[in-house]
Amino acid sequence: MFRRLKEKWKLNWTGFVLVFTTFALGGSLCGYTGKKLMAFTSLDKGLFYYIVYIILVTIIWPLCVLTVSIPMGQFPFFKNYLAKMWRRISGGGGSEKGKVKGERDVHGQNPNPTSDIRHLTSDIKRIAIFASGAGSNAAKIIAHLKDHPAIQVALIVCNKPGAGVIQIAATHNIPVLMIEKEKFFRGDAYVDEIKHQSKIDFIVLAGFLWKVPIALIQAYLNRIINIHPALLPKYGGKGMYGMHVHEAIIKAGEKESGITIHYVNEHFDEGEAIFQVHCEVTPDDTPETLAQKIHQLEHEHFPKIVEKVVLTQMS
Repeated sequence: MFRRLKEKWKLNWTGFVLVFTTFALGGSLCGYTGKKLMAFTSLDKGLFYYIVYIILVTIIWPLCVLTVSIPMGQFPFFKNYLAKMWRRISGGGGSEKGKVKGERDVHGQNPNPTSDIRHLTSDIKRIAIFASGAGSNAAKIIAHLKDHPAIQVALIVCNKPGAGVIQIAATHNIPVLMIEKEKFFRGDAYVDEIKHQSKIDFIVLAGFLWKVPIALIQAYLNRIINIHPALLPKYGGKGMYGMHVHEAIIKAGEKESGITIHYVNEHFDEGEAIFQVHCEVTPDDTPETLAQKIHQLEHEHFPKIVEKVVLTQMS
């Protein structure tokens, strides 16, 4: 029974124990509080007393469970769980989505990635991270979403044997799909393995150097995002990645650079921008020092924006 519940809630064993304990403590608190409140009534312990008591504990149970969930660190799970229960009871649909598309951070401020989310999804959303190299952004995303109540990094897709991201996946027990060019570009783009076998809902490109084929884009329309190490539309396009971008910016004497997180379409770096944040380029900067600044921005903002976009898009 416990294993079935764990799988249904899509939790690891630690999370399951904390959730189960919260249910137990919340129920006990509810019963105790209900009896204390009933003591203020003049009802004798008869049929009507117990009817009122049942109604009372039904009303206060969600509040008791949420209260206990805070010190247990399970508030997001129970907020989501109770919202799902209410939708089932009321027969209502979804609520307004948070506004993510087109958001910019042109002054370098760091928005709260969950502050304007109106609705947490009721099911776990499975994301795949595509990466070709060391996987530092992938590692940050995985860490940020660890034990998340609504999002799971369920697959790493890699096109380079021996890439550092493969070891990161192994450390976190995340399956790896190794892909090769022939099938990716001239076959079905691994749509069957990604969408149907792995049940992936959303794709994040984190240092993935191949162009995404149209078959995969169509299968995940507006559900693939990428991070680019410059302020698009400048310094984007074929061949503009990594140090090539930083070298071009330094050579051009630019006064600022930054990152752009955007949706992916059939053209390099031309999908709709979701988020941008700037950094200063000083006269003393080299491509290497600029790369360090950009990596800091990526690691700080990318995981939060991934979370925000996935929750908003998939709600």
